[in-house]
Amino acid sequence: MLKDIRELTLEEIEELVESWTEPKYRATQIYEWLWQKSAHTFDDMTNLSKGLRDKLKEHYVIHGIEPLQTQVSNDRTIKNAFKLHDANIVEAVLIPTKSRMTVCVSSQVGCSLTCSFCATGKLKRIRNLTAGEIYDQVAMVNKQAIEEYEIPLSNIVYMGMGEPLLNYQNVLKSIEHITSPEGLNMSPSRITLSTAGVTKLIKKLGDDEVKFNLAVSLHAANDEKRSELMPINDANSLAELKEAIVYFYSKTGTRLTYEYIMFHQLNDTMQDAKELAEFCKITPCKINLIEYNPVEGDPFKCSSSDRIGAFKNFLEQKNLIVNVRRSRGKDIDAACGQLANKNIAN
Repeated sequence: MLKDIRELTLEEIEELVESWTEPKYRATQIYEWLWQKSAHTFDDMTNLSKGLRDKLKEHYVIHGIEPLQTQVSNDRTIKNAFKLHDANIVEAVLIPTKSRMTVCVSSQVGCSLTCSFCATGKLKRIRNLTAGEIYDQVAMVNKQAIEEYEIPLSNIVYMGMGEPLLNYQNVLKSIEHITSPEGLNMSPSRITLSTAGVTKLIKKLGDDEVKFNLAVSLHAANDEKRSELMPINDANSLAELKEAIVYFYSKTGTRLTYEYIMFHQLNDTMQDAKELAEFCKITPCKINLIEYNPVEGDPFKCSSSDRIGAFKNFLEQKNLIVNVRRSRGKDIDAACGQLANKNIAN
């Protein structure tokens, strides 16, 4: 099986072309085609000789992704299904708002974490995405944003299918390419990685002194409730999560975001608010309260507007920064927790 050339670094491509007695600058041209211009075939690389293109085809492939299906919500959110080279499917969502143009990208095919409220968690985890497959989602949706709304992407969130930290190397490599001048040249401050709380890898992010933002899917600040919602809590308790977050902040100085889905009479009481406020004292942070988005077969209901409002007010009285995040794309199953390759026509 031929290797995907996008797994090579620029230095490795330089060594490759020189071993073929090609000038070193050809490597930069190839690299720009792969990342800046998102070429998906070697024949696209028109400033290379046919002989070099043929040699590349003989030894390497480019495993790009293909648009499979697009659904547009009443609120202008666009859900994209992409087909991978091995026929697996992932989804990415373009979320246009007044102040931002955001893409939500996937990092895995399926997910192994089985969060009880998440549609993706009901899918079997099949494999990690490559850095190129993650990058392609961003590049293609950026093009879509310009074509549909005449505005390029302003923000990227790793909140789609999969747990990004369980695909650590490829996710970080994709961010390197997205932020590189040879790639999309986006600022890391406009990128947010969301995790369910893999504590040892949160610490590794700190050791790697990453420059992007980190969001933690919390959903309860009580071990019993959190384990009910998120089985990952059994092996990554709130005490361990606190320790990892404090460590991450000490290394990066980056303010965290906590994601907190509001479930009716499950995690929306004043006691829950007190526990959350206590947990959030550990480092500077902001809290996103998220309306629960129904998933077929789930027993949960969304908290009422009154309960969400009272919850928010309590947290604000504790001098915490709180936003209520209104879900977008619900009608096409594109909202938070709803990505599950549903209604895709193959």
